[in-house]
Formats: sequence, structure tokens, C-alpha cells
Amino acid sequence: MKKYFSLVTFSHTIFAMPFAIIGFFLAITTTNYSFEWQKLAFMLLCMVFARNSAMAFNRYLDRDIDAKNPRTKVRDIPAGRISPFSALTFTLINCALFIITTWFINRLCFYLSPVALLVVLGYSATKRFTALCHLVLGLGLSLAPIGAYLVVTGEFALLPIFFSLSVLCWVSGFDIIYALQDEDFDRTEKLHSIPAWLGKVNALRLSSTLHVLSAAFIVMPAIFIPAGWPYYIGIVFFCAMLIYQHRLVKPTDLSRVNFAFMTTNGIASVVFAAFFLLDRFLAMHGNASFDINIHL
Repeated sequence: MKKYFSLVTFSHTIFAMPFAIIGFFLAITTTNYSFEWQKLAFMLLCMVFARNSAMAFNRYLDRDIDAKNPRTKVRDIPAGRISPFSALTFTLINCALFIITTWFINRLCFYLSPVALLVVLGYSATKRFTALCHLVLGLGLSLAPIGAYLVVTGEFALLPIFFSLSVLCWVSGFDIIYALQDEDFDRTEKLHSIPAWLGKVNALRLSSTLHVLSAAFIVMPAIFIPAGWPYYIGIVFFCAMLIYQHRLVKPTDLSRVNFAFMTTNGIASVVFAAFFLLDRFLAMHGNASFDINIHL
């Protein structure tokens, strides 16, 4: 089990999972649907199964590339700790478990489950033909808030889309930063990435632009629902983490890329989700003295 947790880098679940929880409780606090432990459990299982399948497939598909790259040759498949067959089997098992779980949620989630898998698994192939692979990764993780909202309601709505767009821009932006480490390798192997295409300076500029858009999208839900002081504190903290990671990484100094990638983004998602949940808790309990109401 420890080997498979390493294969899928289970700790990276910290990026999308908080936003799935946001989507889940957004649905409960803005609609007539009530909280159900069973739905929450199914949602969490779907997140785990989808991410396990996506990461295992990525490691399986990239095994030859990873073996050539000095940075990634220590990963489980190139290092021989897990066989390609085992990784592919693990992928298929998690895909099946994901689809089966959606069957017990509602029909819409079940019907859309192959589409979700196509997106999260398809990312792994995109670096072979487009530099927009970072946006595809962002798209895959951006399904978390919408998917969690659908678990509760079985219906699409505007509010979770704002959070999904924020996740798309946020993840795409920090994945570009992470890809700076492989700029030369990607060019040599004819792989596509924003840094290999635009160079470090312009890649960081594009990453900054995406993070500005992420901040804008995360503010927009406050236009449509009453937002209290915790929500705005969460926004300020999230934006501060975005700014901080860009101060950590320079075109001439990539020594802190991993810290910017894992630590700052992990903290940003968890803390923002915590303040969002506090805001929703106060809203549900009618704490009007702390509300800052903004209406369209």
C-alpha cells in the first residue's frame, strides 16, 4: 500500500480535495438539499479513485520519459518498485471503482463519470502534442467543485463553476512553475510545455496572469451569495499565497520550486477551504452581525 501511495503521490490530494469539499458544502448551504454523510463519503471516494487512476496512468504512460529524466528516474516504475503492469492494473481498478461509486450517487454523476475519467486520464498524453497540457491538468482538477456540487444536487449551477474556473487557472499557473525544472529536458525530448515553448521569463508571466484570473474567479461567488468576514479573509490569504510563490521562484533561481509548488499551494487550498466552511457555518446559523452582504 505504501508503494501505491508513493506511485500516485497521495499527498498531492491536498490540492483538489479542499475544493471538492467547498463544492459539496456550497450545495448544501445554497440549496434546499440537506447534509447526508453517505453523499459526503461517496464524494470523497470518487475524489480518491479518480485521482488514483489519473496519477497511476500518468506514471504508467510516462515511464520511459521518467527513466530518461534525472529528476524523475527515481519514481516507482523507473526505479523498479512497481511494474508497469501493476500500475496499469491499479489504474483500471480505480477507474472501475470510480464509476461504480457514481452509480450509487445519482444518474447524472454516473452518466458523466466516463467523461470525467477521459479528462483526468487524457492529460497524461497531452504533453506529447501541445504546450497547453498545463491547462488540461487544471481542467481535470477543476472538476472537483462542480462534481461535488452534482453529488448533492444532481444539477448544474453557476456558483460552483466560479470555483472550478479559479481552480483551473490556479493549477495551470503553478504547474507551469513546476515545469520550469524540465525546460531543457522537454526541448531535448521534443515534449511540449509552456516553459519549453516560451522560456522561463515568459512562462512565469503567463503563470502570474493565470493566478490573477484565479483570484478574480474566487472573488466572484461573493457577488451572488452573502459573504461574511471569513470568506474575505480566506480570499486574502489565498491571494497572498499566490503572490508569495511567485516571489520564491525566479528565472535564474529555481531552487525553491518544490516548496512553492507543494507547500504554498497546499496551505492555500486548505486554509481557504477552512475559512469558506466557517463562513458557511456562520451563514447557516444566522450570525448576521458578522455578515457582509453583497447582492447582484
